[in-house]
Amino acid sequence: MHTDISARAPLPRVTVGGFPTVSVTRKELADAMVADCLVARQQRDTWLPKLVFSSNGQGIALAGQDKAFADIMAQADIVHADGMPVVLASRLTEAPLPERIATTDFFHDAAEAAAAHGLKFFILGSKEEQNAQVVEAIKRLYPGVEIVGRHDGYFGADQDEAVCAAIRASGADVLWVALGKPRQEIWCVRNRERLKGIGWVKTCGGLYAFLTGEAPRAPAWMQKLSLEWLYRTMDDPKRLVWRYLTTNPYSFYRLVRYTERARKTS
Repeated sequence: MHTDISARAPLPRVTVGGFPTVSVTRKELADAMVADCLVARQQRDTWLPKLVFSSNGQGIALAGQDKAFADIMAQADIVHADGMPVVLASRLTEAPLPERIATTDFFHDAAEAAAAHGLKFFILGSKEEQNAQVVEAIKRLYPGVEIVGRHDGYFGADQDEAVCAAIRASGADVLWVALGKPRQEIWCVRNRERLKGIGWVKTCGGLYAFLTGEAPRAPAWMQKLSLEWLYRTMDDPKRLVWRYLTTNPYSFYRLVRYTERARKTS
């Protein structure tokens, strides 16, 4: 039996790197997903999906360089700390983040919560082959999660209306969007009205490659030391060396400059 969750209190937030970032645990974020999706089911014709984006070095740097992207991020309902540097920078604030919520980890909390509450997923993005493979991987990992639809990420803006209509018709509660940053965030904001009734629209970047085993996770000790970027760079140097060389220094500056400081007491 579900309790009344229609009056769920807003999630606590603290500004880190310029983004108002939710100060919650992975479990608490998964609980918020369930709560929102159950309310959305009761308001299918009017509910605007919660847009759930992540904060990491790449996004923080991009927001500083591109005002349009910063404006897009400002329209998110929830921004969570995907990068460990965001968590470390939050220690400058009055409310340090309790933990990192990497999307690759959070997906498992979300899937377990979805299976327990009967929530349905739609998988959007990536190439057709990987999109099909990730659906099969999710079914193996979480047979209790119902995947009600999928679509690759190779479509133009002129197809948005048809894609969104298919997502709504599927009865999905959570839409996972892997279109790459910043396209995925722009797409979510642009199509929010077309996705009425979907509880959550969650961007997920490279999640599908991790779920299918194509991309390995860094060892836990490297994650804790904020070195997952280094591990990923060694695994895919051609694609990532330039990205991290150009984004890491600037994102570090923005984390220091645009993080809300704790008030000093006299």
